[in-house]
Amino acid sequence: MTKKELYARVLSYFRELHPEVTTELEFGSVFQLLVAVVLSAQCTDKRVNMVTPDLFAHYPDARSMAEADEAEIYEYVKSVSYPNAKARHLVDLSRMIVADYGGEVPEDFDSLLRLPGVGRKTANVMQAVAFGQAAMPVDTHVFRVSHRLGLVPASADTPLKVETQLKKHIPADSLSRAHHWLLLHGRYVCTSRKPHCKDCPFDSFCPKRLEGSKL
Repeated sequence: MTKKELYARVLSYFRELHPEVTTELEFGSVFQLLVAVVLSAQCTDKRVNMVTPDLFAHYPDARSMAEADEAEIYEYVKSVSYPNAKARHLVDLSRMIVADYGGEVPEDFDSLLRLPGVGRKTANVMQAVAFGQAAMPVDTHVFRVSHRLGLVPASADTPLKVETQLKKHIPADSLSRAHHWLLLHGRYVCTSRKPHCKDCPFDSFCPKRLEGSKL
């Protein structure tokens, strides 16, 4: 199977199964999505969704969160991973959004990267989910599934290299949805330690590139 055929089979399956798909994070505004994505780094969406309702009830926007201090935010996010750093990032990014962007989350990619706690993946999520742009955020699930399915070569050993490869082969109008397709496949089927190959629609042609695995 050629690389073109592989992409076509994988994408056609997802298009039919999940024509409309988005993040599992819960939010009510662009700013709240940004906060949720920052909190989700090395943390499950399920855990983030447990803490954000109370957090957003008290700090619904950048202006209100900018007036808080790190210790106050920490009390709401202390059950997520790296709560001290994330509390500091949320306060700092809120203050920058108020001071530099009039209280509104910037849409420009480079401006998003200026915000404390915002890296390439988070900026891509914001562009894809909040602003409807063609973007490919690469998290651990997307990285893993892309390699296991053979969508990217072994030499694509960084998230940026995987992002570049996927953007090369996936049409722009499917790119953002493809992020969610690969992410959810990795979260529920092609899991890290024990992938559910018998439940995978790609099992018959998957090269099963699982390092150190008998598969």
